[in-house]
Amino acid sequence: MAEEIVTIHTEYITLDAFLKWTGVAATGGHAKALIASGLVAVNGEPERRRGRKLRPGDRVRVEGAGLWLLRREGE
Repeated sequence: MAEEIVTIHTEYITLDAFLKWTGVAATGGHAKALIASGLVAVNGEPERRRGRKLRPGDRVRVEGAGLWLLRREGE
């Protein structure tokens, strides 16, 4: 699975918003369920907080869906 680079235009994005933005989750409830199921990891560690702030340099993996590296616009 190839890592995809995602550019954010703000200081951070929350994990649930990120999952919706990338199309992995169709709704906030779907994002919440994915996170609660343990299928989401941030920087190699399972993450169960949907409000987790993702910042440039963070890597998000969703089992069976993809791997993303966040970067800030202009970097």
